[in-house]
Amino acid sequence: MTVLVTGAAGYVGSITSEQLLANGFEVIAIDNFQTGHRAAVLPDVVLFEGDFGSRELLERVFRAHKVDVVLHFAAETTIETSMADPGPYFQNNLVRGISLLDAMLKHGCRSLVFSSTAALFGEPVRTPIDEDHPAQPINPYGQSKLMFEQVLDWYHRCYGLRFTALRYFNAAGASQRLGEDHRPESHLLPLLCDAALGRRDSVKIFGRDFATPDGTCLRDYIHVQDLAEAHVAALARLVGGGGSLAVNLGTGAGHSVRAVIDAAERVTGRRIARREMPRRAGDPPVLVADVARAKELLGWSARLSDLDTILGTAWAWHLAADGAARAAGD
Repeated sequence: MTVLVTGAAGYVGSITSEQLLANGFEVIAIDNFQTGHRAAVLPDVVLFEGDFGSRELLERVFRAHKVDVVLHFAAETTIETSMADPGPYFQNNLVRGISLLDAMLKHGCRSLVFSSTAALFGEPVRTPIDEDHPAQPINPYGQSKLMFEQVLDWYHRCYGLRFTALRYFNAAGASQRLGEDHRPESHLLPLLCDAALGRRDSVKIFGRDFATPDGTCLRDYIHVQDLAEAHVAALARLVGGGGSLAVNLGTGAGHSVRAVIDAAERVTGRRIARREMPRRAGDPPVLVADVARAKELLGWSARLSDLDTILGTAWAWHLAADGAARAAGD
């Protein structure tokens, strides 16, 4: 079976591609390397370099390969940036996504697994958050993902597209070969690893007056390999005739920013300095998943997502990457 992966050089896209290869799928990749890394595209992946919204590139891909399922990861993803400059988020996450859908339908591919986000829920009115929770985004990033989910629903009703929207909570951790390396980096765990390695002098805590036990944001962290397994499960369900749906992916447990920093110090054995900053616009205080639907309909639950395992795998990968960079003279 042939799977097209958009954003295959990115963090979750690359590790899911690794998982797909391990499960015997043929993997076709699209990435323009705007934020992804060439080294993250494994040798067995067939790569098409370019913009996933390019109609000309999509024609070449679909003419060259009979694609059975698309896994769509490519997106603009930084909440803070979306608040300052929302245009690229709607252009990339919505407009280019529609071009992808149109190319799929033209070439008879009607199954898609979408990398969505818990950011579409906005400020929670109840926790843990189930899939029927009101969707009221408080930032353009979450809004763009919600709008694309709405497009998927209409394409399902009108054109017979079958989809699964996987709403991630906080992806973290690493596989043995691949890890998290955004440039610039904005996610907490790789920032903690950088600080432990001496690549930055401190880690910022944005807000200490949230209505949470220690005043810092609570987040549901899920190991990226657990996420990858959920994509394989969603793909198998679609291929097996399962209907379209949205599914939350998390653990059902939240960890505060302070608790994660404390755990990082324990796992790395290194002191990490903290700088308290004002709240960031668009940050909800609590995001924790209700994972019952994923268990029931995908037969999936997180296996590797305890905080020490997540941090341990991230730290091992960053240590190895730092050692390789030093050896290369970086």
